[in-house]
Amino acid sequence: MNKKTTMADPDIHNEPIFDPDSFRLTDQQTELTALARELGINKFAQRAAEFDREAKFPTENYQDLRDNGLLALCIPTEHGGLGADYKTYMLTAAEIARYCGSTALTFNMHTCACLWSGDFSDAVKMDTPTREQHRSKRARHYQRIMDEGAVYSQPFSEGGAAAAGTVAFSTTAEKTEGGWLINGRKIFASLSGHCDYYGILCCEKKDNPTQKDTMYIAVPADTSGLSVYGDWDPLGMRGTVSRNLLFENVFVPEDEELMPPGIYYAAVRTWPHMFLTLTATYMGLAQAAYDFTVQYLRGEIPGMPPVKRRMYPTKQIAVAQMRTMLEQTKSLWFQAISEARPRPGKQEVLRAWTAHYTVMENSNELAQLAIRTCGGHAMLKSLPLERIYRDSRCGSLMLPWTAEICLDRIGREALYELGESDD
Repeated sequence: MNKKTTMADPDIHNEPIFDPDSFRLTDQQTELTALARELGINKFAQRAAEFDREAKFPTENYQDLRDNGLLALCIPTEHGGLGADYKTYMLTAAEIARYCGSTALTFNMHTCACLWSGDFSDAVKMDTPTREQHRSKRARHYQRIMDEGAVYSQPFSEGGAAAAGTVAFSTTAEKTEGGWLINGRKIFASLSGHCDYYGILCCEKKDNPTQKDTMYIAVPADTSGLSVYGDWDPLGMRGTVSRNLLFENVFVPEDEELMPPGIYYAAVRTWPHMFLTLTATYMGLAQAAYDFTVQYLRGEIPGMPPVKRRMYPTKQIAVAQMRTMLEQTKSLWFQAISEARPRPGKQEVLRAWTAHYTVMENSNELAQLAIRTCGGHAMLKSLPLERIYRDSRCGSLMLPWTAEICLDRIGREALYELGESDD
């Protein structure tokens, strides 16, 4: 006799992306990923369609993050934060992304302000006075987040090669009495009009600046001379509200430095995994595409008739293919974030690029397979899968590690040792 099946417990589709026992997560990682998942299930998933449809920033989600202490996720405990390290952040952000990609991607920009000024800067050599000044300045930024719930963004792109790390940023910071005068523009500036501080990358103004002259400075959103302009109506990640920023003689006090001059350049070389943080969002989207497919084929999508489609061999094979791709992606990514550290070896950097490429490409591939497997209903905007598909397509385009850049670096570094050439 066949066992009668009933609608499954909703929690069956919200199990951890990385099982705490199987992946040997710490108690903190287990607790924070569970918190992110709870917020995602009860809050973020219900709002995601509206944010996407209206290209509206997820303000309500940020209030939930604030109320639950997650804006201070990577602020050290001595400053009142949760003290999460790089790996813990990555695991937590991936869980958020399962339910709202735009929230997770913008949360990355905010959290990186803490990681870059924190662990990544700590790994860079500085003289004692510079380090003491840096610790004093970053404490101000941490306190704003703790006391005021301040949100930081991280405008990066300018439309040229600077965001790829090959030339100096064209946005400039000119030293003046008491601080810096900022001029330039940023494009695809996530959180435009919705953050309290723009953590911009720029170059100290001088003759023939190089990447070594890069600065990382927080510009208060209400500063005179700073304007947000341009429309925002993209394919995916619509809730990030990534419009353009224009800086016209924007004065910023010296205390707003998030990193001392020149330290960003050193940090990139000391902590190359710092750019892998973007993948947490797309790891979560990959899981979401798979979760939806299983739930759909089992006839357990809320609001839809409980029609099962799991008995067809073609559907079973498709899910097997998706599960295999998902597990491969998860395993590689988990290894890469687990071995992230200052001054990694060549093999670890190669693995980071490979993980980045794999996650960004496979998240969209899984979404494509999900749509093909689930059929016509999967294209309806009343269901999340078409949004997951559109959001996941954006990952491979994001600087500084686009899919093309990753492949270029993997191939070149695999074939050449330091100092080798064919001349």
